[in-house]
This record gives sequence, structure tokens and C-alpha cells, in this order.
Amino acid sequence: MNSFLNNSSATVENTVIIITGPTAVGKTALSLRLAQFFNTSIVSADSRQCYRELNIGVAKPSLEELHLVKHYFINSHSIKEEVNAGSFEQYALDACHEIFKTNNVVIMVGGTGLYIKAFCEGIDIMPEVPADVRNQIIDCYHKNGLEWLQNEVKDADPVFWQTAEQQNPQRLMRALEMVKATGKSITSFRKGKQISRPFRIIKIGLQLPKEILHHNINQRVDIMMQDGLPDEVKSLLPYRNFNALQTVGYKELFDYLDNKITLKTAVEQIKTNTRQYAKRQMTWFKRDKEIKWFDTGDDQAIHEHLHTLFNAGSTN
Repeated sequence: MNSFLNNSSATVENTVIIITGPTAVGKTALSLRLAQFFNTSIVSADSRQCYRELNIGVAKPSLEELHLVKHYFINSHSIKEEVNAGSFEQYALDACHEIFKTNNVVIMVGGTGLYIKAFCEGIDIMPEVPADVRNQIIDCYHKNGLEWLQNEVKDADPVFWQTAEQQNPQRLMRALEMVKATGKSITSFRKGKQISRPFRIIKIGLQLPKEILHHNINQRVDIMMQDGLPDEVKSLLPYRNFNALQTVGYKELFDYLDNKITLKTAVEQIKTNTRQYAKRQMTWFKRDKEIKWFDTGDDQAIHEHLHTLFNAGSTN
């Protein structure tokens, strides 16, 4: 890290460098390079890679990559556990506290915008939702589809609906289960009070031209299929209604295993839904004016950006 400082006697305040952007943009590779450069650890900010039972379909780092650098929030939980933005916030803060004991820099990487927001700003505590309420909503969504879910949310929580990500089933189901469980809009639990963290946060976003990103996504899905994703999904059939499995790459193959669609159709749906997810990710992150955007692979520009920030923030 001292190579970033003009004055070798300078010290740097504790800093978290967040690498974010859409799926398949190259975040993992950059995070590994930076973690090795700073000789530090990585905290994942991915809402699915934390589950031990999910591997191929969540594009988890390889075993070699996991051995190369210590990772937090990967293989840390079971799909049987409830994991949300609030629990991630506390987990990530604890991980950073541990890493800061031996290093001034932490690398955080991931594309789950709500988790990153919770870590940076804090998140309002939401009431617990009974499992039967959540499972009933998930079951109805599987049977009736997105349009049904949209109509339910629109009727049950019109206030939330006005600003909702209306194509995002995860967000919609969360809002619906909250109003079903409490009788109140999910927006009523949002106080919007931002917490100040006792460390510096630097946000770096990676981007690619749309056609290249879409090529990466399509290629990644093909590789997942070759690596045995259908068998992974088949092994998870008993847990299909768990919240952790309401995600792209799994729900489409559940439909295939139910003989609702062909395997070819399932693969095309995974590619389409992943591209749509990447678009939603970019919409979310582009609202964050603290993110400095770079083209994937432009390590020199990223290095110069960090060099400037570290020297500006250093003290003698």
C-alpha cells in the first residue's frame, strides 16, 4: 500500500474500496488484483454467493481464487438461514473490523445494490415475516407469474408501487410479504436516516459496452450449463421455495424440471433474465453519484484514481 503514497512516512485512514457494477462485467478479477496488491482480504457483497449450497448458478469464485485471497460472505451461510440486507450490514461491518486489525484497506466486491447501500449508509430494521406468509407468496408467484405479483403489490401497497422496481420479483415479493404480515406499507418502516461510518469508502464501478456485456452474460450461462447447472438445480428441488432460490438461473430450470418448458427455452430465459437483471443493476448504481466509473480492464486509470485519493487522504 505504501507505493500509493508520495510520502513513505504517511499513514492512511481505514478504507473500504468497493468494486461494483453489473453481473459478468469483471468485478471478481479486479477485486482479486486489488486484494493482492494491498495484501488484504475481500468482503463479498453478493446476496447469493454467501450460500454454501449454491455454486455454479451464482458464478462463485473458483476454489483457486478463494484460496488466493481470503473471502468473507462466501460459503458463510446455508439456504436454510434468513439472510437480508440488515444481516449483511452487521456481518460486513464485523468483517471489516477484523481485517482492519492488520490492514488499513478492505476490498468489497459485488453487485447487490441494496447490500452495498446498507453497508455504506445503514438500513432500517424491518419486522420479522412469518415463514408461512413468505412461502405462500413465493408459491403463488411460481404458479401465477410476474403479472400476478405486480397486480398484488399494486393493490396491496400502492404507495410502494409508485417507486418500485416493477420488474424485480424479489423486491415485489418483499414488499408484499411485509404488508401481508404487518398491514403496513414497507415504506412506513423506512426512516431514511443515513449512518456515518468510522472509515473511508471509495466506490469504483465497472462498465462495458452493452454488446460486450451481453456476450459475456450469454457465454457465462453456456459455461454454467456445461459445468452441470441442471444437476445442481435438480439437487435443490426439495428447497425450491426457499428465498435463496428465487433467483435467475434456478427458477427457470425448476420450470424445465417440471416439464413446463424445454431445456433450450430455459437456457434462453436465463440469458434474457440475466441481461434484464444487469440492466436493473446499472439503473440502481447510476443513481449513486459517489461511484467513479471505469471501463473494465483499465487498471491504469483505476490505479491513478486510487493513488490520488490515498495521497489526498494521507497524513504525516
